[in-house]
Amino acid sequence: MTILEKIAEIESEMARTQRNKATAHHLGLLKARLAKLRRELITPKGGSGGGTGEGFDVAKTGDARVGFVGFPSVGKSTLLSNLAGVYSEVAAYEFTTLTTVPGVIRYKGAKIQLLDLPGIIEGAKDGKGRGRQVIAVARTCNLILIVLDVLKPLLHKRLIEHELEGFGIRLNKQPPNIGFKRKDKGGINFTATCVQTELDSETVKSILSEYKIHNADITLRSDSTADDLIDVVEGNRVYVPCIYVLNKIDQISIEELDVIYKVPHTVPISAHHHWNFDDLLERMWDYLRLVRIYTKPKGQLPDYTSPVVLPDGRTTVEDFCLKIHKSLMKELKYALVWGASVKHNPQKVGKDHLMDDEDVIQLVKK
Repeated sequence: MTILEKIAEIESEMARTQRNKATAHHLGLLKARLAKLRRELITPKGGSGGGTGEGFDVAKTGDARVGFVGFPSVGKSTLLSNLAGVYSEVAAYEFTTLTTVPGVIRYKGAKIQLLDLPGIIEGAKDGKGRGRQVIAVARTCNLILIVLDVLKPLLHKRLIEHELEGFGIRLNKQPPNIGFKRKDKGGINFTATCVQTELDSETVKSILSEYKIHNADITLRSDSTADDLIDVVEGNRVYVPCIYVLNKIDQISIEELDVIYKVPHTVPISAHHHWNFDDLLERMWDYLRLVRIYTKPKGQLPDYTSPVVLPDGRTTVEDFCLKIHKSLMKELKYALVWGASVKHNPQKVGKDHLMDDEDVIQLVKK
């Protein structure tokens, strides 16, 4: 039996099984088996695989990377051409774009790399079309824009989400709050700090035994599902923010547009007519959560034209120094910071001080 046949068999068995407390244990096992088979599909056993697809490995430039994912002919290339001024071949037939086309825009001082990925088809996660390479590039992005045709959005949205989920990409989700630590001996030590509706110690043990893990500490700090536990054990999941871009809004009525605006994580645009691009860029900026730090040479005014851009969560003075050059940390005595992150301006801070967006910093060397 091929891996795809095994996956189909497990999926049909899961569809046949009624969901209740008695079958939760069995379903958990099936989900774990499914996750293992999916992983084998993504990383074939033995050798280095068939090499990367031509034109897919684009060098990462700029401060953040945004990928456009969508079915063929929804307007990804038009969007990239009009946003970044990069020519990605545009035509009225499907599969015009065959490799990754990169473009760069400057927004609020940050350089953001845009990637126009080829259209994916149903079954991409199982290696159909160029699907595997497309989704592999999508894994490296800081933000994914799922471009949908406004006339058939829900069907496409569900299919693309299913393809990305099958590849270990979790959209607009936080990593599950589960502590998982392997041990050499001592069996499975299971603790839950809150009421669990789905997982109990038996189900947890059966899922872990499917991975041949017999000694581990598991701490559930929130009401988790079997899928959450599998994600933590697999450990190769990426959690990426995502915006659904509904293109071709010039083909619908104002009333329909009002309904679309209420859907979370959605921005309606028209790539052809350049409608609503500013809203899209602003939303992209919010989701990327970048922090701009301005530099100030001694005795001069701050340079507000080219900020140093840091990702959210890594905004200490040390991170700032490493972004410029790794030798700076050795020479650093202290830093002077002006802005929202300090109590008085300027404030003398050490290397562990966390900075906020649009702070001004001056480094004092030894």
